[in-house]
Amino acid sequence: MLKLGCQVSIAGKIYEAVERTTRLGCNTMQIFARNPRQWRKSSLGEEDIKIFKEKVKVSNINPIVVHIPYTLNLAAAKDSFHKITIREFTQDLLEADRLGVEYLVTHMGSYKGSTEEKGLLKIVKALKKILSATKDVKTMLLLENTSGSGSWLGYKFSHHKFILDELKRPQNLGLCLDTAHCFAAGYNIDNPEGVDALVAEIDECVGIERLKVIHLNDTQEKLASLKDRHCDIGKGNIGKKGFRSIVNHPALRDLPFILETPKDSDEDDIRNINVVRELYDGAL
Repeated sequence: MLKLGCQVSIAGKIYEAVERTTRLGCNTMQIFARNPRQWRKSSLGEEDIKIFKEKVKVSNINPIVVHIPYTLNLAAAKDSFHKITIREFTQDLLEADRLGVEYLVTHMGSYKGSTEEKGLLKIVKALKKILSATKDVKTMLLLENTSGSGSWLGYKFSHHKFILDELKRPQNLGLCLDTAHCFAAGYNIDNPEGVDALVAEIDECVGIERLKVIHLNDTQEKLASLKDRHCDIGKGNIGKKGFRSIVNHPALRDLPFILETPKDSDEDDIRNINVVRELYDGAL
């Protein structure tokens, strides 16, 4: 069965995201549990968490994915910023677990002002502390690949391998794959052979069983541009041929697909949802 959802708003109350997802006809979703561009100002109330979990329970939405705020940087060169990230990241992971969500997705961070190697070591240091402080949580932490722009880490899966190996490959650490980021980073996934090669590299570096969520996004940028700019499914350089190969690949087709395509209204999401359903063999 096709698991397909979108990034949805939590405007009003966090549990309203469940209703928005249901109206879109989706069976999985991704949210920000708080403002993604600000430091943490408060925590979710117990009543809001209770209602959220009740609404999820009676819906057909699974899994629920939370994305970490953009303000945090696991690879931060500045020690004070790194400490704040660890503190807030730990709180976000604990809160995701209180919500009962399956996955918390994070970008790996930027090493600006330092080096790639030191940045990776900073990520390892941060995750050691975060995972140690959240040993009892059930929510799995997923490292997302990036486009490689600027000093962002995670544009190749050897970065993920390094982190996993340094942390002794904990069970609650996995991968979120973003298709637009892949293409921007140089992975030619606009054809079946390219998708096969991507899956093989993920399996070798990470282990395909650790891939839990796919951000399904097309891109207007050229292959290996290192630029992150999403566009509608099938209207960019990955194209419908590429997405047909992705959503029907034996190693990928049963995973949850989350759309992060540009939108001004629900109609934009619905349009992209319908394109993916048309490409997915057996969706209807």
